[in-house]
Amino acid sequence: MSNDSKDDAVFKALANGLRRRMLDALKEKPQTTGMLCELFPNLDRCTVMQHLKVLEEADLVLARREGRERWNHLNALPIRAIHDRWISQYAGHASGGSSLSAG
Repeated sequence: MSNDSKDDAVFKALANGLRRRMLDALKEKPQTTGMLCELFPNLDRCTVMQHLKVLEEADLVLARREGRERWNHLNALPIRAIHDRWISQYAGHASGGSSLSAG
């Protein structure tokens, strides 16, 4: 997968507020799928799994099976790569007073 495709998958995953809340929950500690379902009682298990699939495709969640349980772990490396590629490089321009010339 090209870097642009990887970035697109991460941006797509992060574009949804519910998925960001799932990542926040996983930042605290790994969670089973059942635990995530309990955190989001207004969603059925199938919907939680669909969101987890998008997060996995973006490599933001790593799943590990342990018996009948599926443990979901946050993988923050893709977020760090987005930060390094897009945010840090542009933050200096935003706070440093650099302006675009209109000429």
